[in-house]
Amino acid sequence: MDQIRVRTTGIALFGTLSVLAWGTTAPAAVTDRLPEIHGFVQAHAAARLGSVECAPRTTCSWPYNEQRLQLKTEGDGLEDALGYAAKLDLLHDAALGNLELDVRKLHADYNAERFTVRVGRQVVTWGVADLLFINDTFPKDWVSFFGGLPLEYLKLGSNAVRLDLFPEFSDLELVLADFRKDRLPDRDRFVLPGPDIPTALDEPSGLEASLRASRHFGSWDAALYFSHTHYRAPALSQEGGRAGGQWRGQYPRMNAYGASLSGSLGSGVLSLETGYYDSIEDRDGTRPAIENSQTRFLVGYSRQVAEDTTLGLQAYAEWMHHYDAYRRALPEGFPRRDELRTVATLRFTQFHIHQTLRLGLFAFWGLSEHDGYIIPSVRYTFSDALWGEVGANLFVGDRAGQFGALGDDDNLYATVRYAF
Repeated sequence: MDQIRVRTTGIALFGTLSVLAWGTTAPAAVTDRLPEIHGFVQAHAAARLGSVECAPRTTCSWPYNEQRLQLKTEGDGLEDALGYAAKLDLLHDAALGNLELDVRKLHADYNAERFTVRVGRQVVTWGVADLLFINDTFPKDWVSFFGGLPLEYLKLGSNAVRLDLFPEFSDLELVLADFRKDRLPDRDRFVLPGPDIPTALDEPSGLEASLRASRHFGSWDAALYFSHTHYRAPALSQEGGRAGGQWRGQYPRMNAYGASLSGSLGSGVLSLETGYYDSIEDRDGTRPAIENSQTRFLVGYSRQVAEDTTLGLQAYAEWMHHYDAYRRALPEGFPRRDELRTVATLRFTQFHIHQTLRLGLFAFWGLSEHDGYIIPSVRYTFSDALWGEVGANLFVGDRAGQFGALGDDDNLYATVRYAF
């Protein structure tokens, strides 16, 4: 039997009430026109490739089979001083038998000359990297990403208050948000290594705070970042020893400090980004269940290499601090991570037939872990309202690596969307 779930809490609910109160009490001059409602209907399915033995709870042959209706609207008033936006998805997940209302965006805005305020459910995106995240510590949906859903579904909305300030020396952005965890692969759709361990998760309460300061220098954009946040993947530990204690998961606190720089170089765009993750609850590296502090680096370059053809390359590294302490504390039999994890990416995009046909390839290669993740795709735009895409998610290489661990989850996907 279908289950119905609604994703909207906390600050997002406050944003909803703000929009409704404003819309019902604003004078006629403010609401002199009815908001237009747009959206789309979309069908998406993905079939697992190859013969794989799945656990009883796992949807094996067709891990993705969904139909989605999105409705969205936005408006403003008082000479653009007030605004609102809403984006709601009604999703029928035939693979899991769920019916779900997903509040993707729902916020009210106030715009002044030197600042803006946004309250409610909103998507926040920081940093200059392409599908590699350093200073973007906001929640993400890896289940949708690994299943081939459109890229917009990788980012999850945060229930937040966002304040943008525009002093002369810099643009400042402050975000106060409720905690929201990443949506990680689970055994409902994925064939994962290791046993299925029931785990009680303790989600944190209280606000997270993030601050970005950015400025233009000619053709270059520079930014500094700080986030007082949490790791969005749980740290698992077993109470009562390895013999039979209950497993629990927590989301440890961390501080993230970083910087980015991007701009034109030659005939392309150079991107540089770095960040330091201060693992507040394991600063000496002796608790192997919790991430060690680490420094992350990225350099990327993209350019047009031919007519309607672009190529982008990135090199990325994670350096784990206190590695000797981590090795000493790691229990016997647990896999050991590398002190320096390195990844390279490639993005290739080419258009044909008056840019109605798009050929795409994005590839991750784990240089240190000897694995990879390859995403080829073909999209055709039939009209302004209708497009379709087919593609694949292919996980290759060492099964001990981050991508190789999903080696039984290769899939071929197809998406059709009609907008109105």
